[in-house]
Amino acid sequence: MRFRTVMLLAVLLLGHQIALAAPFAYITNPGSDNVSVIDTASDTVVATVPVGDGPLGVAVNPAGTRIYIANQNSNNVSVIDSATNTVTATVPVGTTPVGIAVNPAGTRVYVANFHSDTISIIDTATNTLAATVPAVADPYGIAVNPAGTRVYFANLNSSTISVIDTATNSVTATVPVGTTPVGVAVNAAGTRVYVTNIGSNSVSVIDTATNTVIATVPVTSLPFGVAVNPAGTRL
Repeated sequence: MRFRTVMLLAVLLLGHQIALAAPFAYITNPGSDNVSVIDTASDTVVATVPVGDGPLGVAVNPAGTRIYIANQNSNNVSVIDSATNTVTATVPVGTTPVGIAVNPAGTRVYVANFHSDTISIIDTATNTLAATVPAVADPYGIAVNPAGTRVYFANLNSSTISVIDTATNSVTATVPVGTTPVGVAVNAAGTRVYVTNIGSNSVSVIDTATNTVIATVPVTSLPFGVAVNPAGTRL
């Protein structure tokens, strides 16, 4: 069991991640400490941006003007200007930042710090820390609801999802899910949260009104990322 856990952790911390901001896609390369910018119309790499050590999580602001990169080995977040494909700021956060998400207003960035068991909140106007919120155990995936009022993050080693109230920057609920939750996504209505449980090969469905699991969907081996279509009808 310990070997399986170690192997899962290695996969989680070494994989590439991707974010889209039409007409470009941004892919983190933890092995070469850079971000590839792909033109989705031609499927070609148009830029390679050096960032911090071990880039993993990536998120784009709603305007598509800034890309935020969680550098897990240098414990910071790189801010890329999409007009120039250059790093314009580097923000120190917690230990081993992995998951990252931007609120719909583009004013806050939420970073899951895996080894310090915290969530860092960045003010995008100043590129400085606005707050630090305690997590439970090894936070990984993170998502913001469409209203920008709630943040949901996966506590990988406690098999729970925590909920942050963005008005108070405090955890207001912790929801038991499957084993080793990793990916988190919120539907467009903000009524459901979907969680991939890599240790139990399932997806938990959370009702956001009650913060309870209303369904558990079996899937195939090692579910990782998750996304919801705009209509909310498919994962």
